[in-house]
Amino acid sequence: MGTVINVVAILVGSTFGVLFGGRLPERTTRTVTDALGLTTLVIGGLNVMALQDPDYVAATGSGVTLLIVLGALLVGGIAGSLARIEDRLEGIGGWLQGRFERGDGPSSRARFVEGFVDASLIFCIGPLAVLGSLSDGLGRGIDQLALKSTLDAFASLAFAASLGWGVAASALSVGVWQGLLTVLAVLLGSLLPPAVVAATTATGGILLLGVGLRLLHIREVPVGDLLPALVVAPVLTVLVSAIR
Repeated sequence: MGTVINVVAILVGSTFGVLFGGRLPERTTRTVTDALGLTTLVIGGLNVMALQDPDYVAATGSGVTLLIVLGALLVGGIAGSLARIEDRLEGIGGWLQGRFERGDGPSSRARFVEGFVDASLIFCIGPLAVLGSLSDGLGRGIDQLALKSTLDAFASLAFAASLGWGVAASALSVGVWQGLLTVLAVLLGSLLPPAVVAATTATGGILLLGVGLRLLHIREVPVGDLLPALVVAPVLTVLVSAIR
């Protein structure tokens, strides 16, 4: 239910953003997007603090946590770039734009794709997406996903005001990603150690910093190509922990 609520919240927020956000001047919508970019940087920075998580440090050793995340980003980045994940995300966004939006011209497509890709990354990478889905699957309640749903509703409203229906399409990404995590948690039970969760959170925090830079138009970091790092980080953590 947690993921279902989250998807509905994004759809509702995006609808209000598209319907009423157009009445706002461009300067206002740009300011709102900048505020979200800055907030994303702050959240990403807070997530990176998981590098100092006691369970993570105890499992891998002091100073090794950062090396694990760095290795995950390098390996994941190479794999993601070879698989062209960023391009595939944009392709999905373009296909959805053609299916659901009537706007014509390359500018309309680019706007839809930007909204879909950026919103998908923001809504899927955060620690609440991972931890909340795992908590839901482990039967610990939907409190975290309920909180995330509230935050995503307001964020999608602000994003959709400037980026349009592409933000609403990101609900599909959220449903698939968080649904898979919830099913995974149901299957694995309580086998996931705290160090693995911390590694995923820290890696996700760095990816969120990249998203923040994109939103602020400082640097178009190919965050999509770095997504495999979220899988590599836990694997490296388990390997290092086993070696020690």
